[in-house]
Amino acid sequence: MIKFIIAILVLICGLILIIFCSIKAVKHSALLAAALGISPLIIGVTLVSIGTDMSEIFNSIISCSLGHGDINVGDSVGSDLTQLTLVFGLLPLITGVIYVHRKDIIILGACEILSLMLIFSVVEKGYITRLNAIMMVGSLGIFFWLIYNANKESILQRVEMIERIKTPKSNKFHLLIAVLGFGGVTLAAYMIVESVIVLSSVLNIHEYIISFFIVAVGTSLPELAVDINALRLGHHSIAIGDIVGSCIVDSTLSIGIGLLLFPQAVTASLAVPTVLYTLIASFIVFMTIAVRRKVDKKAGIFFISIYLMSYVFLFAFWI
Repeated sequence: MIKFIIAILVLICGLILIIFCSIKAVKHSALLAAALGISPLIIGVTLVSIGTDMSEIFNSIISCSLGHGDINVGDSVGSDLTQLTLVFGLLPLITGVIYVHRKDIIILGACEILSLMLIFSVVEKGYITRLNAIMMVGSLGIFFWLIYNANKESILQRVEMIERIKTPKSNKFHLLIAVLGFGGVTLAAYMIVESVIVLSSVLNIHEYIISFFIVAVGTSLPELAVDINALRLGHHSIAIGDIVGSCIVDSTLSIGIGLLLFPQAVTASLAVPTVLYTLIASFIVFMTIAVRRKVDKKAGIFFISIYLMSYVFLFAFWI
């Protein structure tokens, strides 16, 4: 019992720490880059676009380095499902109707669907090789090009929002905070992975399931926070671009980087059905948004119900 309580506390602390540190690391890295005269395009396509996925990226590296690739896959795929259904569903309930350009959501949605199809084709083999991981990470370059061209305005808006932050601090200060932030993210990722390993053992529940449903929700909180703020400022395109762009990063870089460094098997029997469910759910979400060109409260409730149905889906396969 004590072991269980400690693991829960470590997991909660790890999730809080990784959210706080990832935000600080990205913010001060972007401020430093802007102060050094680095192109807004470079800042936007790198730091801004992958910033809210820092938690999944570091979790991927740490979990795979410790030989627990299922935690990596579970967190990355679970984050995809959580962001496209739960986060997308909560936003209109919190901030009101979100209006979407059909062309943008079709391009972004197609990239996400293709990246999930790649994951499905790899995961069903049961072992992800370094070549598979290279394909995942490498495909991000193509997707980034498509994302940037479809979502250029919102990416540059986010860069401008960062550049407008007035700060008397020196470049050394921003560098220090960025380094400390990345260090905190690394420590937090280690705490999360170790707590999941312990919880899996104590509860006799596979690491993949805990990562898919619990860790993924925690690591998706930065997206929710960023998007609520963007929507309250009237930046609908920023919120849409962040959610879908984040999912694409999760489906390529986040899941592939750890396996590129430490190739290993995916042992969870639920990996294939949950990836398939995420793929189908994503298709439904994108089709719904493309047809209606908005995400209102009705769509929000529908998307949340798709997320909750994943628990029923899991139970059906588990028994």
